[in-house]
Amino acid sequence: MPQLLTVVAAALIGPDGHILLQQRPPGKSMNGLWEFPGGKVDPGETPEVALARELEEELGITVAPHALFPAAFASEALGDRHLLLLLFTTTAWTGVPRALEASEVRWVHVDDMHQLPMPPADLPLVLSLSALLRAPQRVGQRG
Repeated sequence: MPQLLTVVAAALIGPDGHILLQQRPPGKSMNGLWEFPGGKVDPGETPEVALARELEEELGITVAPHALFPAAFASEALGDRHLLLLLFTTTAWTGVPRALEASEVRWVHVDDMHQLPMPPADLPLVLSLSALLRAPQRVGQRG
């Protein structure tokens, strides 16, 4: 049975509705591809706490775990491991996102994400996010 690898990612939604993506740096697997910022969930962490930590490490921003809203997930086999990628949305953070670990960050309209090379696991998330953003209820609201 493959080992489950839980990874969290964020769709940071700016005031104009654009979403922040980051480009994987040289030397890392899938370098040059555009992705939602995030990373692995460490033992003992909730997904929201892990994502808040990752966003501070990768982008230099502060996000309260309670300001992260579940949006979608992807599941993909990765050889001897199985990836479970959890996507959250947020419109609330402190600081200006900058590429601390990535090659570059870019604000992109959700419809334009289809033109960017992205990791295979991110592609279904783009479709889900597109549908979510078009839904009558605003993203980031509970209930």
